This record gives sequence, C-alpha cells and structure tokens, in this order.
Amino acid sequence: MAKVAVFIADGSEEVEAITPVDLLRRAKVDVDVVSIMPSLEICASRDVKITADKLISEINFEDYDLLVLPGGVRGTNNLNACEELKKNLVKFNDHCAAPTVFAGLGLLNGKTSTCNPGFWEELRKGGANVIEDSKVVVNGNMITSQAMGTSVDFGLALVGFLCGEEAKEELRKNIRFGAI
Repeated sequence: MAKVAVFIADGSEEVEAITPVDLLRRAKVDVDVVSIMPSLEICASRDVKITADKLISEINFEDYDLLVLPGGVRGTNNLNACEELKKNLVKFNDHCAAPTVFAGLGLLNGKTSTCNPGFWEELRKGGANVIEDSKVVVNGNMITSQAMGTSVDFGLALVGFLCGEEAKEELRKNIRFGAI
C-alpha cells in the first residue's frame, strides 16, 4: 500500500491541506498529516485548527512514497523555512507538490508545472515552464495545482498517480465530482 506524508504548518491553506488527505484516504492510501511546527496543532490560513498525526521529528522520510505540501502564503513560507523538510525534498526530488518551495530549491528547472497565478513569475524564475490554463499539471512524479479551487482535481491526480486511473475515476464518480 502506498504511503503519503502531507506536511502542514501555521498558515497552510485548509482546503488544500485536507482535501488531498480525504481523497487519498478514501482511496485506501495510508496518509500521515505531519506538522513542521513544534506542536501537532497548527492554525491554518483562515484560523481553522488542524491537528496533525505526527511531528516532522517523528517520521522517517524513506517510509513515504509521496510528499505533499499544501499552499497558503504563510504556510508555504513556514514550509520553506523548515530546513529538515527542504533537505528531504531535495532527496525526494520529483515526488511532491508545493511549487514555489520546489522552484526555490531548483527542482522545477526545465519542468512543466502550475501554481497560484500570483506566483507564476516566481516559478518561471526557478526555471519552470508554467502552464497557466491547467488546474493540475502532472510532470512525471511532480504534481502541481493552482489554488484552493483546484484541490479536488489535485487530490484526484494524486490518487491517479498512486492507485491508477481506474481508481481515480471510480473515486471521482463516488464523490460526484465533475460530469457524471
């Protein structure tokens, strides 16, 4: 069974953090919500409290098949400030989300991706080929999306990546997402 770590921090965008967790768990993927803060509880971007399963100090990155980093400006800045996370992202390289963190690490150089429209230029400065008109861009093991409104598309893309297109389509139908 695939195993995923979703990293959260104070300021993480609630919907972008929880939607992939929900969809992956519905697809029977083992998911740990991991706080990079000193506490399991974080205060998300709209003051929603989210309680993580584990602290970053409690995990072994090698146990995971996929790392997910939700957006949110303050949350992304906190994730980007976490040296332990960044060190392991470089090791993992192509297995994540959170495009602006990856652009800063040079991991998007020459790759197609997308992100929140307000950060397209930041990705381009990091060498990314930004696809502006796509909700989700899958480039090998790098899966990126644009914003809170694309969270279901993003979560379904993760399910497709880990579990296959048939599982993704079955889940999409079960949650009544998009044209049925």
